[in-house]
Parts: sequence; structure tokens; C-alpha cells
Amino acid sequence: MADGRAVCFIGPMGAGKTSIGRRVAKRLGVPFADTDAAIVRAHGPIAEIFRTRGESAFREIEREAVREAVEAGGVVSLGGGAVLAPETQRLLAEHLVVLLTVSERTVASRIRGGRRPLLAGEDPMAEWRRIGEERRPVYERLADRTFDTSHGPLRRVVDDAAAWAAERLGIELSPAGEHGEGEENAR
Repeated sequence: MADGRAVCFIGPMGAGKTSIGRRVAKRLGVPFADTDAAIVRAHGPIAEIFRTRGESAFREIEREAVREAVEAGGVVSLGGGAVLAPETQRLLAEHLVVLLTVSERTVASRIRGGRRPLLAGEDPMAEWRRIGEERRPVYERLADRTFDTSHGPLRRVVDDAAAWAAERLGIELSPAGEHGEGEENAR
């Protein structure tokens, strides 16, 4: 990036951090990293890490994955709970942080049938609400900019987030659709 800062997407489970982050990276012409995907590549399924090693071991692995991804630059999508670590909070203070929010109504269909260990209980939506409320103050404190993904095409959020980041980083945007962003841009 022009000034060495990464653009980091944070927010609750199901907000669209990975799909939007990937598209913003294309628009900015920079690499994209998803910390959860990096963990899975290096250590296996997250649900399995939780089951066999526990949440604290997972969070330790996660802190390292976040540090590596953010230091590499580009656009980084963080797992929903990654921001809870004080080390990660200090690291994010040096970068651009985008908070993605989503309504409960919208997220219900996004997380249904997923493999999210923290939502494995009897009432996944009640857990999502509880976790979101606990994390909201941290998300809001860390965020430089917030975008809601509840309504309208994600393309609008991608365009707005990419324009915001490009302005702050002093870089040119690639034209929308140039990088084959899929059906959404074809409409």
C-alpha cells in the first residue's frame, strides 16, 4: 500500500468481511488475506481446534495469523473475535479499520447451517446476539469507518469502502468490474 497501512475488516460473524474484503482488495489492486482461512490452511478446521485444543489455544493461533496478515499489508478480513486480544487492538491502531455491521434479520440466513463453533448451541441467533453485544464496544472503538451490509447490493458497500480506503491511502481505484467481481457487477 502507498503508506504501509493495511485495510482491516472487522465485525460480527456473518457481516460479510471475507466477501466484501476480497472485492475491496481487487478494487484497490492489493493482496487479500482472510485470517480464518489462513488458520484453516495451517492448522485445520477451526471447529476442530476449538474441540481438541480449546478456545484459548485458538485465540493464540489467531493473534499470530492476524499479526502476519496485517504486517504483510493489503486488505485483511479478521475473524469476529480477533479484536478481543489487546495485542491485536494495538496493532489495528496503526492501520485502517472498517467495521461491517449487519442486522439480525439479515444475518440469520447467512449463518444458518454453518460451522461456527461459538454458534453451535441450541439457539445460534441468541448466541450471535449475545456475542455481538459483548464485542460491539470494541468494534466501535477500533473502527475508522462503519458500513452496514444488511440491505442493498454488496457492490454498493464494496464501492463505498474501496473509495474511502483509496482516498486515505492515496491510491487509485481499479474500475468496478475490471477484475471479474462476478454477477453482482454485471447487473
